[in-house]
Amino acid sequence: LFIWFFSHLQCISTILQSLLRVHWWKLIWCPYIPYLMELLVAYRDDPAGYNMANFLSQEMTLDGDIFRGKYYDLIIISTPTISADWLEEKYDYDGFVFLSKHAAESGVLALTCHSTGNFSEAKFGGNDRQVAIPHPNLQKAYLQTLQKHQSEFSEFQITIEATHHGPTALTKPTIFIEIGTTEKQWTNTSLCISIAKLVHQVFLNIISENPVAICFGGTHYSSKFTTELLEGKCALGTVIPKHALDELDEELFSHIISQNKMAKFALLDWRGLGTNKQKILDLLKSTSLEIIKL
Repeated sequence: LFIWFFSHLQCISTILQSLLRVHWWKLIWCPYIPYLMELLVAYRDDPAGYNMANFLSQEMTLDGDIFRGKYYDLIIISTPTISADWLEEKYDYDGFVFLSKHAAESGVLALTCHSTGNFSEAKFGGNDRQVAIPHPNLQKAYLQTLQKHQSEFSEFQITIEATHHGPTALTKPTIFIEIGTTEKQWTNTSLCISIAKLVHQVFLNIISENPVAICFGGTHYSSKFTTELLEGKCALGTVIPKHALDELDEELFSHIISQNKMAKFALLDWRGLGTNKQKILDLLKSTSLEIIKL
């Protein structure tokens, strides 16, 4: 028996590693809860994303180009994350979480989290008039965790952003977690580690299911939708800001609905719809979404 065991040790080791990769131990612990395997992604030349990923990878096992972990896997890629529509050609996961810097002309310090997509021309990755499948429950869990630690980030605005930039073609839920807003923050290793620890904390727990709402109107940094996410019942799907509503026609609207199959509500920033208010109401008549006016 001992001779057989040692002669097959490498084979047994490979089998055990494979079981760990699919989180079999979690299924044994609680077989009725669906556990998903997410891939965290950072761009090597993005200082904020790299700093977060570098910290998280220290407690993970490198397997080829993938850092393997108990709660998620992680890769550091050599091309920008906003153009990572190719990921599923090589990696098979239940969702993609991009760790990234955040930039803004205003210079306002912000910690943000948003879904991806383009409502018109794709100027920053992805495809024209295409939105990715959002990651609403993860976004809500992360931003609520961030809010609980707000005293540690008193200089920063904690906010969602409207859906923007790529990638847009991935077939699994996609979300960006960002640190802003200048080189000073992106290269602040201590800040990046603090955010990375909160990302890790989110994955340590079962992420709650919430009713999901597609959002219409308002500014790029919507305080109304951020408040709903942090304090209300809804998680957020695609967020279409006021400036993008002119681009919305039946074809694009139908595509957004199809990418938000989990949605039950439509949140309307009632004063932030501009001249497109009636158009949005007419488009929503073709759906079963319950309208909530904010």
